[in-house]
Order: sequence, then C-alpha cells, then structure tokens
Amino acid sequence: MAKTSMVMREVKRAKLVKKFATKRDALKEAIKNPKLSFEEREEARMKLQQLPRDSSPIRARSRCHLTGRAHGGLSEIRAWSKRITKAGDGRSRARFSEGELVIKAE
Repeated sequence: MAKTSMVMREVKRAKLVKKFATKRDALKEAIKNPKLSFEEREEARMKLQQLPRDSSPIRARSRCHLTGRAHGGLSEIRAWSKRITKAGDGRSRARFSEGELVIKAE
C-alpha cells in the first residue's frame, strides 16, 4: 500500500492539471506561433514558466487504482500486475472489460 500522502499529492496534481490545461495550451500555441514577434513569444514563455510546476501533465505519476503503488502498473486497467495475479489466484482469468477488472473462474 502506498503512503496516503503520496496518493493525495497525485490527486492534487491531477486537479492542477485540469485547472490550468486551457491556459497552458494557449501559451504553448503562442510560443509555437511563428507569426508572433520574438517579444510576444518570449512573454508567453515567461508566463508559462510562472505557472505551477505541478500543473504540467508530465509530472503526474501513474499509480495502481487499487493499492496506490507507483511501479509495475498496467496503464489500460490502472492496476498493479501482481495484484491482478493475486486476485486471479492462478485458477481464474483476469481481463479488462468496460473500465472494470473482471476476474472469471476457469
């Protein structure tokens, strides 16, 4: 089980990413726009740097949805691979269906 503080930190980052997504995208478009003058693009770079670091989507860490563990997770089902193996217990088959982890006995 991951520390609660680490999981809550990830929740906080996800909220910041949502909050600043439109502003961040607009500034990135301004930086890439060759029609703007150098000064305008430089001003957009400075504004982008002043946004919170945690508002960048790259800082988000993928975690197991069940335990909060940071490494070894399968991204499509948001679960730790060993957790799936334990849930299956070797006698059943785990599969992903409509956003849910389904464990079927064989």
